[in-house]
Amino acid sequence: MNRQLSKHFFNARFFLLLMIGLFLTPTFFPSISFLVSVGPALLNLNTIFLSILIEALPFVLIGVLIAGFIQIFITEQHIQKCIPKNKFLAIVMSCVIGALFPACECGIVPIVKRLVSKGVPIHAAMGFMLTGPLINPIVIISTYMAFGNDLKIAGLRMLLGFVIAIIVAFIISLVFIGTQFKNDIRIDHPQHRAEKISFIKKCTNMVNHSIDEFFDMGKYLIIGAFLAAFVQTFVSTKTLVEIGNNITSSMLVMMLLAYILSLCSEADAFIGASFSSIFPTPSVLAFLIFGPMIDFKNTIMMLGVFRFKFVLSVLTIVFFVIFIIIWLIAPYI
Repeated sequence: MNRQLSKHFFNARFFLLLMIGLFLTPTFFPSISFLVSVGPALLNLNTIFLSILIEALPFVLIGVLIAGFIQIFITEQHIQKCIPKNKFLAIVMSCVIGALFPACECGIVPIVKRLVSKGVPIHAAMGFMLTGPLINPIVIISTYMAFGNDLKIAGLRMLLGFVIAIIVAFIISLVFIGTQFKNDIRIDHPQHRAEKISFIKKCTNMVNHSIDEFFDMGKYLIIGAFLAAFVQTFVSTKTLVEIGNNITSSMLVMMLLAYILSLCSEADAFIGASFSSIFPTPSVLAFLIFGPMIDFKNTIMMLGVFRFKFVLSVLTIVFFVIFIIIWLIAPYI
């Protein structure tokens, strides 16, 4: 127990010192920014980074608590009973559960990691990961409100997102087998039966697993938030907007913006609505669907769990499926 507490303390101290050393120091000592001759840009980078981190951390915390609950209270036998043997039915069921599950893309990765380690097929886990942040009730309500109580955009986001998630998950089922975990991540096998452990002990174990998961995912969140903030600071959004002068290029621009901005899905609809006067509806929909499924910081967090080839393949498949489907139906929207 003392060894585990020491590990948690070391991780917490490292986590805190990393934030202070990289970003909080320029805030309190502006002369440092001046010395590197990029003072305003560095301070802007610092502000964006902290805003992304503060916005994401609560959802990561919720995600790791759910992951800890799954680890301790959900057994492989429970998973096997719930997941249909049929591959397509398993994908559809995972997408339905994701649609009803209020998760943010910031906190979905530790949940998916824990589900896969418990025996959920990788294609079903991806279906859950793609729909959870995109079409859960909170996101749909926020989309409805952001677009002036317009059911059209909210409905299209929900319907298209669900169909796209099923297609992507099905393609993954044809291409990949196994957990796709990195070599240094092991599948957990509990040594004791759940019924032999007291409820208090289970809760304690759940908290310990959640703490481990939080610091494990936290470092990837910090890296992802920094990269997203860096790109937002030094890549001109105005230039990207000027490029999107037709349906094809505007879709590409909006999907790139969704990836770079790394907005939480509960708030991205309000940003998307601000672009509705500049870009056509199909491009705005591409923004609203692509960002929650996979973005910059989400990619970094996935790379901490899954193999590079798998993450790159998921990113590519999601991008092209969204682009092709929305491009095909653009004349009818």
